[in-house]
Amino acid sequence: MKLLIFGATGSIGLPLVQQALEQGHTVTAFTRNPEKLSGITHDRLNIFKGDILDAASVGTTVKGQECVLCVIGDGNKGGVRAEGTRNIISAMKNAGVKRLICETTLGLGESKGNLNFMWKVIFGVFLRKAFKDHAVQEQYLFGSSLDFTIVRPSAFTDGEKTGRYAVGFDGKKKGLKLKIARADVADFMLKQVSAETYVGKAVSISD
Repeated sequence: MKLLIFGATGSIGLPLVQQALEQGHTVTAFTRNPEKLSGITHDRLNIFKGDILDAASVGTTVKGQECVLCVIGDGNKGGVRAEGTRNIISAMKNAGVKRLICETTLGLGESKGNLNFMWKVIFGVFLRKAFKDHAVQEQYLFGSSLDFTIVRPSAFTDGEKTGRYAVGFDGKKKGLKLKIARADVADFMLKQVSAETYVGKAVSISD
């Protein structure tokens, strides 16, 4: 399948690119920093240098794709995720591309109930700007007419891909580790490329 990955050189983007290629997909990696992909060479990898806030360059890369995966970061600018996602949604509508899988964060919506006291403080104080950015990002997704899936992972670790993690739990579930390997987030997102279980929904994942 032809996959377009926004945020391809981020902490989730890199394992996403690598795993997608291993699974036989044709990948277009959209990034501001192509040099960060210098260690990955493949005849099914196309690298596009662009800015997620530039609607024209976003629109150019969306054309002809079959599925879009969004794992964009903020870059400490504020509002980048939300604005970038709005550009992606607009470009997909114009190009007639329907499937979008987007990573946000655990703690949004009903998943707020899964957070322990420490994480509520972190999101409420230290990461408040990033949390708000993700919240607006989700608003745009829920308001779109796309076949989207929102993936809400817990805190990232650098562990190996295990394929073993909790999926689709409600906000009342307790006892979660509230951590998950970046490689496992990528693993789950790629599984959604051909799955319909969570189309039009937000799904939480965590160890």
